[in-house]
Amino acid sequence: MGIERSARRKRPAGAIAALLAVAALAAFAVPAHGALHAVQLGTFSNPLYPVQAPGEAGRIFVVEQSGRIKLVDRSATLSRPFLDIRDIVLSPGEAGNSAERGLLSMAFPPDYATSHRFYVYFTNNDGDIEIDQFRRSASDPTVADPASRRQVIVIPHPTYQNHNGGTMQFGPGGHLYFATGDGGGVRFIHGRNARNLNSLLGKLIRIDPLPHDGQPYGIPATNPYVGKPGRDEIFAYGLRNPFRFTFDGGRIAIGDVGQYSWEEVDILPLGEARGANFGWPYWEGDHVYGGPQGADPPTFPIFEYPHDPACAVIGGLIVRNPDLPSLDGRYLYGDRCLPELRSFIPHVGAQQATDDSSTGIATPSLTGINAGLKDQIYFTAGSGLYRLVETP
Repeated sequence: MGIERSARRKRPAGAIAALLAVAALAAFAVPAHGALHAVQLGTFSNPLYPVQAPGEAGRIFVVEQSGRIKLVDRSATLSRPFLDIRDIVLSPGEAGNSAERGLLSMAFPPDYATSHRFYVYFTNNDGDIEIDQFRRSASDPTVADPASRRQVIVIPHPTYQNHNGGTMQFGPGGHLYFATGDGGGVRFIHGRNARNLNSLLGKLIRIDPLPHDGQPYGIPATNPYVGKPGRDEIFAYGLRNPFRFTFDGGRIAIGDVGQYSWEEVDILPLGEARGANFGWPYWEGDHVYGGPQGADPPTFPIFEYPHDPACAVIGGLIVRNPDLPSLDGRYLYGDRCLPELRSFIPHVGAQQATDDSSTGIATPSLTGINAGLKDQIYFTAGSGLYRLVETP
């Protein structure tokens, strides 16, 4: 694989400006291309992420940044939160705090129906990244038991408030994966965390979240740095701020927020992601950014697009829903500052993306895209929770 791969999928800045003008005319719940449209399912306070739990197809959990998780139960939003941990979450609502802090995601293990365990990812009152385990109430599936809290891991995030990552997913083998930001600040101060194998910042992390050998979590023996220099928890490194990622069978798709010029999407088989270097801070997308590029060459993204007027890629997923035929097999994504959902065809083996195009669905202030139990697509944008549907 060559080092500089500039003759690929670049979207001219002028084209993005034109797309913005078109997207501004679109509205939610208005069919796009006569087929795709978004149905609003509820209104929330700074919703960041929609999730469904195994065995609970009738319920959608909505993560609110302030520290609450609300529940949509059979199309009705329950007034009582499923969980309220605002007392331990440092969120943007508190004076002087970065908009990147708060309760950022939640995840359910495959055995949730019997174990009732779930996990939350947030910035704590010290500004550090924290993952805690809770359990659902034994008698009421619509509320959690706040007394069941168990701290799983805390990752120090000193000095700067931004670049906290934010997604957890249970992947193949039942392991818990989560992605952390590089610690924020200027590149040569904290961007270097992404390449430091003794730091858990700027990494894709893989753990077993249950207690093991007297520790609050276990580490899979097949993690790449077990028995080698570096933290055993690390699965991959060289990430700047991987706010959202998803799995597609045995593949992983990561949206990594860029610095000044390029937003990137990395999609590759999980086996190839094991021990991979995604390039930051010496590379931004396909482009040299700084440092010794010849050493430890990176895994390049499958797709990149210009940072301006975009600002932060909201990583999405490869659609696997036959009820959305125009998107089936395509990677769906968005950007915090581009008010539209877009998609492209991922050619993972060739590390190429083609046919990047708009869906016609407006998404001002997009924050999260996720697939439900029946491969339905949900997303959070502005103050709303939405589901994508396609009419014949």
